[in-house]
Amino acid sequence: MSNQVNSNEDWDLIVKPHSRWYDLQLKEIFRYKDLLFLFVRRDFIAVYKQTILGPIWFFIQPVITAITFTIIFGNLAKIPTDGLPQILFYMCGITLWNYFSDTLIKTSDTFASNAHIFGKVYFPRMIMPLSVIVSNLIKLGVQFLLFLVIWIYFLLRSDQVHPNIMILLVPFLIILIGFMGLSFGIIISSLTTKYRDLKFLISFGVQLMMYASPIVYPLSIVPEKYKWIILANPVTSIIETFKYAFLGAGIFSWTYLAYSLCFTVLLFFAGLIVFNKVEKSFMDTV
Repeated sequence: MSNQVNSNEDWDLIVKPHSRWYDLQLKEIFRYKDLLFLFVRRDFIAVYKQTILGPIWFFIQPVITAITFTIIFGNLAKIPTDGLPQILFYMCGITLWNYFSDTLIKTSDTFASNAHIFGKVYFPRMIMPLSVIVSNLIKLGVQFLLFLVIWIYFLLRSDQVHPNIMILLVPFLIILIGFMGLSFGIIISSLTTKYRDLKFLISFGVQLMMYASPIVYPLSIVPEKYKWIILANPVTSIIETFKYAFLGAGIFSWTYLAYSLCFTVLLFFAGLIVFNKVEKSFMDTV
C-alpha cells in the first residue's frame, strides 16, 4: 500500500546524481520561468528606484553618447557618415551596440555578484543571465523608440534616408545580438571564477570591440586590406544590416549575416556547456 502511495507522489524537486557536461537543463529553466520574470522586475526596479530621473536615463544615455560622437568624430575628426545626418547615423549604431555591451558586461559577473544567492537556495543558475538579457530588452525597447522618433523626423524632412524591406529582419537582429552578448558573458563569467583578473579586462575589451565595429565610422571608409578584420567581428554584419535596413546605407550581405548567426549559435552552446560545468563547483572558488 505504501509503495503505491509513494509511486503516485509528485515531487517539486528530484535530487539526482551529478549531471554530465552536456546536460543543459533546459526543462528546468522553463519550470522556473516565473522566477526569471521576478529577477527581471528586480533588476529594473533596483537600478532606478533611488534615482531622480528614473527610466529617463534610458533616453539620456544614447542622446549624450550620440551628441559626443557627433562633436568628436563627426565635427572634429571629420569622419564621414555615408552622406547621412550625423546624429541619425550614430544613434542607429548605438541602439543595438548598447544592448550588446550591457548584456555582455552584466552577464560576465553572474557568479561573483550572485554567490550569496547561489549558496543559499537552488534554482537553475542560467536564470540569472537570462534575466539580464530580458531586462536589457526593456531598455532597448525604450531606446529603440527614441531612435524611431529621430529616424521618422529625418525620413520626413530629408531625402537622405532610404529604408527598405530589410526592416523585417530587425527582430531577428535584436535576438541575434542579444544572444551573442549573453554567450560572451556567460563564458567570461565562468572563467572569472578561477581567473579573477579577467574581470578587469572586460570594459577595456568591450571598448576595443566597439572600435572594431562600424559604430562611429561607416564600413565604406575602411581600406580593403583591413576590411576583413572588421568583417571578422561577428557584430559588424548585424550593425551594418540594421543601418542598411533603416538608412539605406551600409553593406548588406547574407553571407556575413549567416556567419554571425553560426558564430552566435556555436558560441551560445559552448557557453552553456562551460557554464553548466562551472556552476557545479564555483562555490569553492568564488
